[in-house]
Amino acid sequence: MIAAVDTNVILDVLGDDPTYASASSLAMQHALAEGALMACDIVWAEVGAWYANPEDAAVVMDEFRIRFAALDPEVAAAAGHAWRESRRGGAGRDRVLPDFVIGTHAWMRADTFITRDRGFYRAYFKRLRIVDPSSQ
Repeated sequence: MIAAVDTNVILDVLGDDPTYASASSLAMQHALAEGALMACDIVWAEVGAWYANPEDAAVVMDEFRIRFAALDPEVAAAAGHAWRESRRGGAGRDRVLPDFVIGTHAWMRADTFITRDRGFYRAYFKRLRIVDPSSQ
């Protein structure tokens, strides 16, 4: 099993969030026990923004055993289409294209997605299996 990990879950653990750190860490540990963790380019970039040195972010992702899973043309095109369709459908402007890239990548390249943003991802990626650490 491959589990994609969302930025919020990683940052819960990195920031030792008093509410979510334990549950987010446990969700990643369970996923590792069943297979592998991965994150797309955008998640890596968002985690990297927390560090002055990009190598430090890479070390942390390696320690968490989250592998880098680059976007490919099929995922990128599907994400753009999903975002455009959400706009045509009257979706609010609070969701940006990177949210759709992360969700599309998880849907197309992973078996499950670990995120606390389940409302958005369930609404737009109905076939995506979501694990929400905050509801465990």
